[in-house]
Amino acid sequence: MRHILFSVLFFVIVFSGCKTTNNAISKNGSKLSQGMVVCSHPAASKVGIDILKQGGNAFDAAIATQLALAVCYPRAGNLGGGGFMVYRDQNGQEGSLDFRERAPYTSSTDMFLDNRGQVIDNMSLVGVYASGVPGSVDGMWQMHREKGSLPWCQLVQPAVDLAQNGVILTFNEAEHMNEYAQIIDSVSKFSTAYGQKKWKAGDRFIQQDLATTLTAIRDYGRNGFYKGAVATNIKAAMITHYGLISQKDLDEYHAVWRAPIVTSYKGYQITMMPPPSSGGIMISQMLYGFEQLNLSQYPLNSVQYIHGLTELQRRAYADRSTYFGDPDYVDNHETELLSKEFVKNKIKNISMDHATPSQEILPGKASTVESFETTHFSVVDGKGNGVGITTTLNDNYGSKLVVNHAGFLLNNEMDDFSSKPGEANMFGLIGGTANSIEPGKRMLSSMTPTIISKDGKLFAVVGTPGGSTIITANFQTIVDVIDYKMPMLQAVLSPKMHSQWVPDVIYLEQGKFSNEVILGLQKMGHKIKETKALGKLDCIMVHPDGTLEGGTDKSKGDGTISGY
Repeated sequence: MRHILFSVLFFVIVFSGCKTTNNAISKNGSKLSQGMVVCSHPAASKVGIDILKQGGNAFDAAIATQLALAVCYPRAGNLGGGGFMVYRDQNGQEGSLDFRERAPYTSSTDMFLDNRGQVIDNMSLVGVYASGVPGSVDGMWQMHREKGSLPWCQLVQPAVDLAQNGVILTFNEAEHMNEYAQIIDSVSKFSTAYGQKKWKAGDRFIQQDLATTLTAIRDYGRNGFYKGAVATNIKAAMITHYGLISQKDLDEYHAVWRAPIVTSYKGYQITMMPPPSSGGIMISQMLYGFEQLNLSQYPLNSVQYIHGLTELQRRAYADRSTYFGDPDYVDNHETELLSKEFVKNKIKNISMDHATPSQEILPGKASTVESFETTHFSVVDGKGNGVGITTTLNDNYGSKLVVNHAGFLLNNEMDDFSSKPGEANMFGLIGGTANSIEPGKRMLSSMTPTIISKDGKLFAVVGTPGGSTIITANFQTIVDVIDYKMPMLQAVLSPKMHSQWVPDVIYLEQGKFSNEVILGLQKMGHKIKETKALGKLDCIMVHPDGTLEGGTDKSKGDGTISGY
């Protein structure tokens, strides 16, 4: 274990290395060679590149980026939430880290039901009762212990500086904060940093309480969050707002290293999160089904292509609703669900002439279903290390509750459990008993950071926010770069569609599909809804000559490619 040194000399040396360096903020899709960070906010992206330029590896840069996002992208970046990390290191080792939130020990299966057994509106969405035990800080700490190279405090200090000195708000951030400031102050029951004023682009957003929390994390590692003054503030919030998180919950939270889901597809190796992420298994099923149906024979985003994707997606989401949950609590039937025979049986009744209604699709028979304000970022360094992290508070600004004197928002991830089997959550995902609430259990997630390798070398890091649409957006991006040979930027910008088991609807990005395609799908029996955006991909491709190509869609937010 790396020990944090606290001598004055150490701080002088380390923090002099944290001075701002000139990094390249590349044009969208530009190719760079030594290192790249693609994420949802320019300030956080810059922090990650600065760490690489100070000699850090991709894991160091990812830790610093995650902590910076908690300051400059608070609607999804977080200390009070959780997430997943997938990596491939320079030696070819691959793995995944689960720092998903857990249900408090005093939670219960029926905690969101009234005395008639009906789900109580908004109880799993707003306020501290909706919060799982945060995992982000422990996740970064465990990641640093196993894979980091620079001192811990050097990785945390940039986030401290951002909170103390202030973040210059973008137009998007100012708009979001103005929209949510009133409810955040109301739920928190005090005047938070968000409600200081009417915000506009260019304003400096200072968060002194958050800086104090980050300083404790810098100085004391995970104990700076899960013990001491910060833990006391969390417990005080539980008392004030009738929450459930206890000191025992904080003490016993630990991120878990898990064997990733690895699938082969047309000469590429796809490495993804295992449960409690549903994405790895589902994308593996859909890739095999895509190959079996030979959907790449159809023009991209044609009627037949979208129909085929829809049929595959509905069947995969039906399995999600039945089998998936925390692998430490339930059997996910992983081996069976990933078998080619299982997928063949699932897709054998697909007709390429007409839609299959969702009520006719049953989960496959085995032996015995995230907010759009999740955030994903991708990091690649010059040594060949690649890291993808998807992290979230769940909804915009999570539970809307800021921990007083600590400055960070708590998640509302308890909504990702099945409050009642058969009832949909905020994303319309149906859940079964495998994802029911149990003390200490991790809730099911759609977050799916993904690594693609080719000929034993890193090829791409892929990921996106988007709740239930994460899985389908990632899947389409994988197909775009492998089957349709797209550069990364083109794959990111390519029009996206989404469908799941319930509701029985195909969602298409507005204005990106022709009337001819929409009418063709309707004639096949599909219901169509157009929506503003599906996915906000932040990805990196590694070319054979070692150059790095980033992809982000600036029309969907403040996504930034930084590199050198």
